[in-house]
Amino acid sequence: MRTLERLEQLYGIGGGPSANRPAYSPAEDEALAIAAGWMEEAGLAVEHDGAGNLIGRLCGTEPQLPELWTGSHLDSVPAGGRFDGALGVVAGIEAVERLGRQKPTLAVVSFRGEEVGCLGSRARVESGDLPGAWVELHIEQGPRLDRAGLPLAVVPGIVGYARGEITFSGRAGHAGTTPMDAREDALVAAAERLLAIREAALGIPDAVATVGQLSLEPGGVNVIPSSVTFSVDARAPDVERLDRLVGTVGFEPTLRVEPVAMDEDICTAVRAALEELGLPAVELTSGAGHDAGILAAAGVPSAMLFVRSLNGGVSHSPDELSSPEDVALAVDALELILRQLSR
Repeated sequence: MRTLERLEQLYGIGGGPSANRPAYSPAEDEALAIAAGWMEEAGLAVEHDGAGNLIGRLCGTEPQLPELWTGSHLDSVPAGGRFDGALGVVAGIEAVERLGRQKPTLAVVSFRGEEVGCLGSRARVESGDLPGAWVELHIEQGPRLDRAGLPLAVVPGIVGYARGEITFSGRAGHAGTTPMDAREDALVAAAERLLAIREAALGIPDAVATVGQLSLEPGGVNVIPSSVTFSVDARAPDVERLDRLVGTVGFEPTLRVEPVAMDEDICTAVRAALEELGLPAVELTSGAGHDAGILAAAGVPSAMLFVRSLNGGVSHSPDELSSPEDVALAVDALELILRQLSR
């Protein structure tokens, strides 16, 4: 299958046992050059915008119509997997080549720097030069589709998140001479809050909360901690649940990004494509950020199609996996979606 062969070629860039294409690195440049070649083979006119985003266009028979874009990104996290981002770009090229010229101009796009804050799509938004619609195919990066025994899903929205820190203060003391009942151990107090954060997220449907960083002072192996600070990343599908989660966890966010809903008309086209393939049109909100969220928040009608992730849904890892059968279905679905939106 050509899509998988191309993914393997991209995966081999850098010569390591994983994807290593950091944003704006020579490895990402190489991946973009390879993808540009595939676009040209498919009859697309290739250009790079001011942010370095790769755009391949197939001019429509009615080029005055708003352009219809699809794609994703080719940068990766360190030691990443084969499918994250790259599948959306490769599948987009395949689907547009199959479709040929349609009424609107079709474009396949690889945005730069998605893994470091969606830099390419943000730059495009800031430039004001936006498409008529955006459809992004992406692996789920989680286990929900696999647990449900389903290959594809409609993505009706992308979660919002709030990030901040919580600090606990205690009193340093000698680890051997301070009785247990006389201690003011900041880490013990922090641990109790950590468990409470987990319970808070479990109590709100589809919410998650993560403590990914923790630092303590003074940091000696034989000293009772006097101060502990840890990070909080709280996520939920809508504003009401995000507000509840932040309030229950009890912290002041230093960064907050609101949830983003996908466009209902484009989601309807995604559902129709799944139904035409004989699949149920299940819906899964994305727990991770994507370029689709940046474009949707800027007013571009956008939607996403998820592909089942295997191996427990692991992503950002060489163990990331989607089956050839699911990938083939996803490309078929993307072709149907673009065809319907082109009418």
